[in-house]
Amino acid sequence: MINLGPHRISRLIVGSNPLLGYSYLGSHTDRQMKDYFTTENTVEFLLKCENSGINTHQGSSRMEYLAPLRDRGSKMNFISLSSDRMKIKEIVNTASPIAVVHHGGVTDRLFSEGDSMIVHDYVKAVKDTGLLAGVSAHNPDVIKQIADKGWEVDFFMTCFYYLTRTINMEDPVTTLPTGSYVFYKNDPDTMTRVIRQVKQPCLAFKILGAGRLCSNQEKVKTAFQYAFSNIKPSDGVIVECSHGSSMK
Repeated sequence: MINLGPHRISRLIVGSNPLLGYSYLGSHTDRQMKDYFTTENTVEFLLKCENSGINTHQGSSRMEYLAPLRDRGSKMNFISLSSDRMKIKEIVNTASPIAVVHHGGVTDRLFSEGDSMIVHDYVKAVKDTGLLAGVSAHNPDVIKQIADKGWEVDFFMTCFYYLTRTINMEDPVTTLPTGSYVFYKNDPDTMTRVIRQVKQPCLAFKILGAGRLCSNQEKVKTAFQYAFSNIKPSDGVIVECSHGSSMK
């Protein structure tokens, strides 16, 4: 367990990409995820997570399963991920989250375009609701910039892989294969250095390389050991069952 503001949350947090059909492994796996994670199956899945001691779930655009989940007696904390400042109040009213986080892909794009203040305004708007405000990013330099500027951010969501970088297809650096996304093997070293430098709690995600480190249980174990050995004791991880066989 770790502290996130006034909340005591499980250090292992269940993510939402499979629930949304985002596998990072191709359209076939995307469709399987969407077909499997009906509202009923999603509720059952999250109840199993909660019964196993995971008390926090990070979700985003899809929220229709939250009401039936809570009707079943779930007390699971919800962390919402979005990027539209005008929808923050709607999220608060619909999902009753403990925190709202600016979406990582949008964060990276806005910083690259010189529009970082849009992200800052989003953080301020979340703080105005009285909730915890976070920023997600895939680019470790974005996390460093926000920390150096002293933004009133309660925590970060930090991707182990810089998936939004501009790709040079002639780059000889070894990558983790599968799908159209490029996962550079050394990216986790870069992001975890930043994670250890910032004072705020960080919730690391894609620690399993979106299923690329799930071919056997030894690789899964090694990935978890790496993550927890290279983040702060006050940090957590967001994990998603993005490897198809783990959904069975």
